[in-house]
Amino acid sequence: MWIFLYFCMFFQKNTAELMVKSLLYNHLYAWYDANHRVLPWRETDDPYAIWLSEIILQQTRVAQGMEYYMRFVSRWPRVGDLAAAEEAEVLREWQGLGYYSRARNLHKAAQLVVENGWSPFPTRFEDIRSLPGIGDYTAGAIASFAYDQPYPAMDGNVYRVVARLLDIDEPFDTTVGKKLFHQHINTLLDRNHPRLFNSAIMEFGALYCTPVLGEACELCPLQSLCLGYAHGTAELLPVRKVRPKVRDRWFVYHIYTDGQQTLIRQRENPKDIWYHLYEFPCEETQDERRKAKGDRSISLTHILSHQKLHAQFVVHKVQKMPSIEGTSLIQWDDLNDFALSRLTLRALDTLRLALPR
Repeated sequence: MWIFLYFCMFFQKNTAELMVKSLLYNHLYAWYDANHRVLPWRETDDPYAIWLSEIILQQTRVAQGMEYYMRFVSRWPRVGDLAAAEEAEVLREWQGLGYYSRARNLHKAAQLVVENGWSPFPTRFEDIRSLPGIGDYTAGAIASFAYDQPYPAMDGNVYRVVARLLDIDEPFDTTVGKKLFHQHINTLLDRNHPRLFNSAIMEFGALYCTPVLGEACELCPLQSLCLGYAHGTAELLPVRKVRPKVRDRWFVYHIYTDGQQTLIRQRENPKDIWYHLYEFPCEETQDERRKAKGDRSISLTHILSHQKLHAQFVVHKVQKMPSIEGTSLIQWDDLNDFALSRLTLRALDTLRLALPR
């Protein structure tokens, strides 16, 4: 069986390949029918709603993303509504999800959809792919889930399933690796039922063929088709390229309060973290031992994809607010109107007893 599968997949003998693909579809769809989660974006073919879900769920767990998805579709039920919103409003609703470039691109894309007359959403893959924040995976997901067009949707779960099925040890997050994986997923794709295929293989990777397998392989419905299982390599796959070293950064945030007001500023460097988000006056230091003094302080560590942030938040109770260039004076009660980083939200939560409500 294994030699048969190997030749089918890699040398594509037409009759044998069709037989194996049919077997794969039968097992995969039976598993999906019995085990898939009921999610709101799966119960619709509205491309706008599907697009929202795909952007929100990038780098975000379903349990966390659900609340944001429901808020977005409730506040901006159509693409035109989102396009008409202010960027600050979108960032505020996105607050806490991280990777804020997703929110800015979401807003820009909505405006382009309206400007180009594509409402409620473009139908051509090439037009979908041209929008900010949309790559091959997201374009394929929208095209297949909304329009049932034959495009693969290669998220991390799918890379893992395909790597194990075909025992591919090429790193999937390199240019060469992505090309190789896309060739194989295009071969595996059920072109008669692309929406079902993409939904099923993504869900299989999310719920069953997970990073840590344990005993799952022994009961896997795709076991008879899996070269990774046959060769004992499934637990080692997929392979990633070597990650860059995590960079350490040290920040000191100064929270000034006179009991009613505070000072904030907006981050303005588009190449740095948290672009266009708001924060308390901050200084970045290269001296990890430096500590500022105030009425109260806490230290927090915050992990980003390639950065480890070491932050001290210092509360200064003052009679008169200092004059600090680039900051704005606001009422404490208005602080919730501004988009803040998750790190700042954590600090506010920890300091809530010391801060006015």
